[in-house]
Amino acid sequence: MKRVHSGARLLRSQKARKKEVMETPVQIDFQGMEARADLRAAIAKHISQLEERFGRVTAGRVALKAPGNHHRTGGLYEIAVRLALPEGREVNIGRTPQGDERYADLDFALNDAFKRARRQLQDQVERMRGHVKQHADRDSGG
Repeated sequence: MKRVHSGARLLRSQKARKKEVMETPVQIDFQGMEARADLRAAIAKHISQLEERFGRVTAGRVALKAPGNHHRTGGLYEIAVRLALPEGREVNIGRTPQGDERYADLDFALNDAFKRARRQLQDQVERMRGHVKQHADRDSGG
């Protein structure tokens, strides 16, 4: 009897660990900045949360680009997220909104990029289920 109990505990702990670690390694590219363990951990957590909700990530790449002296995005971090999931689902987030000073904060930029990735996946799921918002006719006949 005790053996069954400890086996169940082991299974629960394995499931808990699996939730915390993404199933597929994702390439993380630090451009113009040092690689940081805390950023790798934050990215792994974001991807793990996406996997928990939308399924296993089969391939992926996250690029973090430090602010530069570029005319378009001067002083702002650029985060690109590209993920592939089963059933042909993809996420491709790559454009930093111009003139949004909040992107000068790396944590904000990273969290926002993954928030947009989550929304993109939610939209895809809704389309696959047929729950796409129908637009009213523009011609009101008036």
